[in-house]
Amino acid sequence: MENKDNKPNAPKGDKKKKILDEGPKFNYFWVYVIFFGFLVISLYSTVFPENMKESNFTELKTMLEAKDVDHISVVNDKLAEVYIKTDSLGKQVYASKKLDKTRFSMPNKGPHFYFTVSTGEKFQDQIDEFYKAHTDLAPVTLKFEMRAEWWRDLFPYLLPIVLIVGLWIFMMRRAGGGGIGGPGGNIFNIGKSKAILFDKDEKINLTFNDVAGLDEAKVEVHEIVNFLKNPKKYTSLGGKIPKGALLIGPPGTGKTLIAKAMAGEAQVPFFSISGSDFVEMFVGVGASRVRDLFRQAREKAPCIIFIDEIDAIGRARGKTLMQGNDERENTLNQLLVEMDGFSSEKGVIIVAATNRPDVLDSALLRPGRFDRQISIDKPDLKGREQIFKVHLKSIKISPTVDAHKLSALTPGFVGADIANICNEAALIAVRKDKTDVDMQDFNDAIDRAIGGLEKKNKLILPEEKKIIAYHEAGHAICGWFLENAHPLLKVSIIPRGVAALGYAQYLPKEKYIEREEEMLDRMCMTLGGRAAERVVFDKISTGAQNDLDHVTRIAYAMVSIFGMNEKVGNVSFYDMQNQNTFSKPFSEETSRLIDDESRKIIEGQYKRAQALLLEKRAELDALANLLLEKEVLFKDDLEKLIGKRPFDKPELENDTPNVDGGFTVSINTDVQ
Repeated sequence: MENKDNKPNAPKGDKKKKILDEGPKFNYFWVYVIFFGFLVISLYSTVFPENMKESNFTELKTMLEAKDVDHISVVNDKLAEVYIKTDSLGKQVYASKKLDKTRFSMPNKGPHFYFTVSTGEKFQDQIDEFYKAHTDLAPVTLKFEMRAEWWRDLFPYLLPIVLIVGLWIFMMRRAGGGGIGGPGGNIFNIGKSKAILFDKDEKINLTFNDVAGLDEAKVEVHEIVNFLKNPKKYTSLGGKIPKGALLIGPPGTGKTLIAKAMAGEAQVPFFSISGSDFVEMFVGVGASRVRDLFRQAREKAPCIIFIDEIDAIGRARGKTLMQGNDERENTLNQLLVEMDGFSSEKGVIIVAATNRPDVLDSALLRPGRFDRQISIDKPDLKGREQIFKVHLKSIKISPTVDAHKLSALTPGFVGADIANICNEAALIAVRKDKTDVDMQDFNDAIDRAIGGLEKKNKLILPEEKKIIAYHEAGHAICGWFLENAHPLLKVSIIPRGVAALGYAQYLPKEKYIEREEEMLDRMCMTLGGRAAERVVFDKISTGAQNDLDHVTRIAYAMVSIFGMNEKVGNVSFYDMQNQNTFSKPFSEETSRLIDDESRKIIEGQYKRAQALLLEKRAELDALANLLLEKEVLFKDDLEKLIGKRPFDKPELENDTPNVDGGFTVSINTDVQ
């Protein structure tokens, strides 16, 4: 269909985002402004007529002498209406100015103008004196009238009404979070859904090709996308597509990104809303918004509903001793009913995201609601390399920058972390007045992301610096000579962050299972800092607080979770579903046994670290002295100082991991 200018009509939805709860498209706020404006103008015109003039009896006498006045009316003893004879309109009167018929003529009254008088009696005396002096003139008729001033009587009632309406508008804006006619600002729109609609006419340009490092997750959701593109292919054989998919993963892994990519691939409307948008101070509002969201989704089918942070309304009911939030539970109940009440054959797919699946209600996860749970894990080595390549496209980098090496140096990092590192590296290069971003800038950015801001100007006493050097050297030496310890990457005594006066960075392989001897070696390496203080100074400091916290968690996990203790046995007291956090699932005797065995493990590894450092005392002293001199040492420096690590495999010689496996970073921010 074309318009009169033979131009095709603009497509619907020319905006990229539509707020579904915006209510009427016309903004009624301006209606109120215009209405009150006209009211004020009307009152002003009534009190001060347009042709009212200041009292000037001299001009009136001129008009009386010219016999242009027909009669005069004194209204309410203060306003004189001077009516002009019809045949005198063309004469030069009123201070040599012509009277305008349009301006001065009034229906049924004839042409006239106003001027103010002080009092009616004084005006009468002025008229009488004028005619005494002009006996040859016939006196004009002088009338006195009393007229009701409706505006004066209405004003005492109008003012409270205006104040009440203004207070009501203010309360609705505070309660609904928006202006009149805007989202939530209208009391009639408070139960409307706050979802943002990306319509199919607006074409979401994000596709799976723009999502890096999530290959497994993309395979999982690809079937849902195919169903939205070609539903008959599945329904023809009697198959049913899952109603909902729950994306589970740590923050920053790309759950929202892959949901938008699903809509971009399928080219269907995409409703995006946060779980907290359903929560409101008024009872029943959350349930009403859920109903409105699903109603609009059915009208737009096929489409995708994306609920971010669904744990805001989907928390398990009745799992705490505190009284539950009735409004939140009502919202959850309505969501459960709506998910049961529609068929996926209509093409409405629900995708939700959370990083707390353990707190979700079991009714929300059962088949028929969220049928699929898709894990969005942290990217591996290959995935991080793909993510780096995506973010490096927007940065001017030097040829020395290697995405593969950067991915090897950032184990455990998610997409948001990688984006932050790329941005931080660019900022560091700008501060150094460089023309491009090189590898050193990325190394500095990674160090800052891991350990915090470098504080070279922090004043540290010489004796404290020596303790820090031996502490970090103890970590490095223990890790160097323990087979199952993490390979060392860097050791530093430069303060970073809030409380870290030194740290050691490692590059262990990512492993999904860990043997007992590996955990014990890791504990021994972690306790190497405190053991070095005892061996060298025969005293200990507060610098091992982070180490003690780390080994305590490992020891208790070995005894009470992984069943790695003979006395406690092959039992696990790990409450995965967190059913009841107010009681322990074991007796007091078992609790004492767990405490005793965990302490024995820690003390055993502490003595083991002391024995190792006594054996390698020469290497410990050499490394500590070199640290005091250079402050930062890398793996190459340790190899030159004490020889190659005896347990290193060939693929680890260049400080880069094997492509087949990823790495995790272990940092000891030990000394406080």
